Amino acid sequence: MQARHRSKKQSRFLNALRTSNRRIHRAWVLKDEFERIWHFTYPGAARQFLKRWMTAALRSRLPSLKRFVTTVRNHFDNILSFIERPLTNAVGEGINRLLKIVKNRASGFRGLEPFADLIFLTTGDLDIPAQIPSDLCTL
Repeated sequence: MQARHRSKKQSRFLNALRTSNRRIHRAWVLKDEFERIWHFTYPGAARQFLKRWMTAALRSRLPSLKRFVTTVRNHFDNILSFIERPLTNAVGEGINRLLKIVKNRASGFRGLEPFADLIFLTTGDLDIPAQIPSDLCTL
């Protein structure tokens, strides 16, 4: 949690860690600093920040942070790509989830066409009452 979002109680706890358990304090501070990467808008500044952060994390000599730095190095270009264009696969995953729900509903359909119709009925912006001819409406 970044310093500006920390409560007074959390700040006091973190300050107490500075003297009682320096390794945990160092890890906590580095974690808070890493969170800043997602607020960059310019990839060059993000690259510079990330390199400085990785150097500081390696100097901490904490094994878990060293492993994390290795992961960050492996995905360095992908992280910078996200800074440049913050796109995720969330929309695709959401559509996939909807299709799975429709597939479970459509267990009795034998062909692709009725399945596609159910997908359009579930996810589309279809106004069914408007599609019924007025002479067939009972409402």
